[in-house]
Amino acid sequence: MIIFRCAAVLFDLDGVLVDSTRSVERQWRAWARERGIDEEKVIAIGHGIRAVEVIRIVAPHLDAEAEVRKLESREADDRDGVAVMPGAVDLVRSIPEGRWCIVTSGGRHLASARLRSFGVPVPRILVTADDVTNGKPHPEPYLKGAKLLGADPADCLVIEDAPSGIESARAGGMKVLGITSTYGAEALKHANAVIGKLGQIQVTSNGAAKLSVEVRQ
Repeated sequence: MIIFRCAAVLFDLDGVLVDSTRSVERQWRAWARERGIDEEKVIAIGHGIRAVEVIRIVAPHLDAEAEVRKLESREADDRDGVAVMPGAVDLVRSIPEGRWCIVTSGGRHLASARLRSFGVPVPRILVTADDVTNGKPHPEPYLKGAKLLGADPADCLVIEDAPSGIESARAGGMKVLGITSTYGAEALKHANAVIGKLGQIQVTSNGAAKLSVEVRQ
């Protein structure tokens, strides 16, 4: 067992609290086909970074912001195969309000739709692609989450499923727990520890300044 002592826990959304991989891939592939872009190139870079940045890379000739609005609207409506990750609701409910947040590469409309659709509590602090200038793997998203929580980044634990998110958190000076819901353990090797499911995590607070995050391996 590993125990992390921290002031706050910051969660990625897709692949950590909500399993949306099939919906995301389905909509990205449809978008690529409609615009004559190599689907595999899009899928290879698409997970864990902001959609606007993916589009700027694969289709610099398009209006990236307009394309994102269309794409995320379709993703929000596509719930086929989307589900809450096992243990997600119980885990976030075990953490006191104001001691956790979500930091996602998706837009606010998409993130809010997914949380409400699947009964995941919406935290007071939700950092989305719309709230930052630089997306993951830049540290700005997680640093903003820590700032809004009033927590020292070095006193934060991030839970991530993507290498870009792990890089973002580590660059911000945070501890990271990787979960193998999207990538294998080797791809997540820069995390402080790696687990296979959220059920391996137990958080206790007892009103203390520090949270105790127990990770069963």
